[in-house]
Amino acid sequence: MSNPSSAPTHSDQTALRALFEAVPYAKFLGVEVELKGDELTVILPFKDSLIGNPLLPALHGGVVGALMELTAVAQIFLVHNAKKVPKIIDISIDYLRSGKPNPTYARAHVTKLGRRIANVRVEAWQFDRADPIAALHGHFLLQSDE
Repeated sequence: MSNPSSAPTHSDQTALRALFEAVPYAKFLGVEVELKGDELTVILPFKDSLIGNPLLPALHGGVVGALMELTAVAQIFLVHNAKKVPKIIDISIDYLRSGKPNPTYARAHVTKLGRRIANVRVEAWQFDRADPIAALHGHFLLQSDE
């Protein structure tokens, strides 16, 4: 991945796509990666199998949580130049409103990157980024590349 002070490259996008291809659940969900400049957006295309409550209908909360977790990991990969997947120490998810049967987008911000720990904030939205459907705050253990 790129140096944190440099702009992401085409190889960064290729590496992120490879990361998602290597994670079976990400592959099942069909998540897509869009990297424009230094802004990473992870996109979850809608499909009927993602519905958790067919009466509303609403996306399953686990699907939304997984989207945000994958986004956090991808953002850490991008800014930390990691070779190994960071391990979750803890995450907290706020479900703010029901996800509708539409594409869902997520972006992460690494709020603190230490030698061993990364603090990350993620928001997921559907129609308006200013109106998120869920938010995640997590701490991740950065693994040594040795």
